[in-house]
Amino acid sequence: MLTGNDWSPHKIQGWTPDFVPGVLDKSVIDEIRLVSDDDAIATAKRLAAEEGIFCGISAGATVATALALAADAPAGSNIVAMLPDTGERYLSTPLFEGISEDSDEPWLDTL
Repeated sequence: MLTGNDWSPHKIQGWTPDFVPGVLDKSVIDEIRLVSDDDAIATAKRLAAEEGIFCGISAGATVATALALAADAPAGSNIVAMLPDTGERYLSTPLFEGISEDSDEPWLDTL
């Protein structure tokens, strides 16, 4: 809704694109960026593998967007990305599809 696009299904739990909170002050928004489900999932997996941050798909989307913003930002810019959840809630989502493949840990097959 904020982008002007119609609602469409997506894989990012916690993001409801057809809901705009009444307290939102649009005057403080400089830019709205889109992020794909695939980029969000890939970044969440990368956060776990490279940084040890176990987070959900929305956090992956947030960091993917922050990284894209950082790539275009002037030198010396400070960019803050807040990740308010953990990955535990998302074990049954596309984020963890195939996680037990190529693993010798039997307990992963139970996920």
